[in-house]
Amino acid sequence: MPELPEVETIVSGLKKRILNRRITDVWTDFAKIVKKPGFQRFKKEIIGKKILDVKRRGKNILIYLSQEKILLVHQKMTGHFLVGKWKKAGEKWKAVTKGPLSDDSANQFLHLVFRLNDGKQLALSDMRKFAKVELWNEKNMKDNESIRNLGPEPLEKNFSFAKFLKLFSERKGKIKQVLMDQTVVAGIGNIYSDEILWAAKINPLKDVSSLKKDEFRKIYLFMKEILKKAIKEGGESISDFRNIEGNKGAFDRYRMVYRRENEKCSRCGVLIKRIKLGGRSAHFCPKCQPI
Repeated sequence: MPELPEVETIVSGLKKRILNRRITDVWTDFAKIVKKPGFQRFKKEIIGKKILDVKRRGKNILIYLSQEKILLVHQKMTGHFLVGKWKKAGEKWKAVTKGPLSDDSANQFLHLVFRLNDGKQLALSDMRKFAKVELWNEKNMKDNESIRNLGPEPLEKNFSFAKFLKLFSERKGKIKQVLMDQTVVAGIGNIYSDEILWAAKINPLKDVSSLKKDEFRKIYLFMKEILKKAIKEGGESISDFRNIEGNKGAFDRYRMVYRRENEKCSRCGVLIKRIKLGGRSAHFCPKCQPI
């Protein structure tokens, strides 16, 4: 699932490519991808709208439109936005130029396509069809629970260590699960929780209540460092994530532990271990991250 760095990469790309464009048409072969309102009403309301801004909140993309509308998109497990030109080939879309949009299979599951007034298209590729698309009135966004209940942004300048410590010290549970809890801090998922805890030498099974202040500080500092590095590198593409040009992110060369089970830890040489934790995977070094 795209996490904070991947979503930030998409948002940054969209800001460069689609601002001030108008939506002239919209197509889908999977109407259920639009959760609010129904697709026909969605299509009627969105055509003609001008794209004013693009922002990120947690793992959500917020596209601000004219007439105080907001297009909210959560890309879920395998979704990512693309910008380019496609033409219809039967029931599918085919990129008109050579390159990753036409050659990379991860970019060929187009289920929602917006035509823009500059001749290009904004497309959502989503192999699993889990992505969520909603159209909101800006004044009603306060009623959106998925946004309202999000914790603070980990890279905000005012998100100090004192605030971080207070949030986490008030929680119970395993540190990996709490770190991924979107109501505690927004945007961190399976990949970066593993990477942060490995860097901090904290076992993912450790209970939050057992952590010392110095351990919290390490988590806090590595959280900021790793997320910033991942944004700079354009995200992690070990799975389906691609940027709006259809290219892979470059963070993979910095991936130390996630999905590296049975590989040697780059720090001590012991084999990385993978366990199940609350229905998710946790990867860690048994030596560097003792329980």
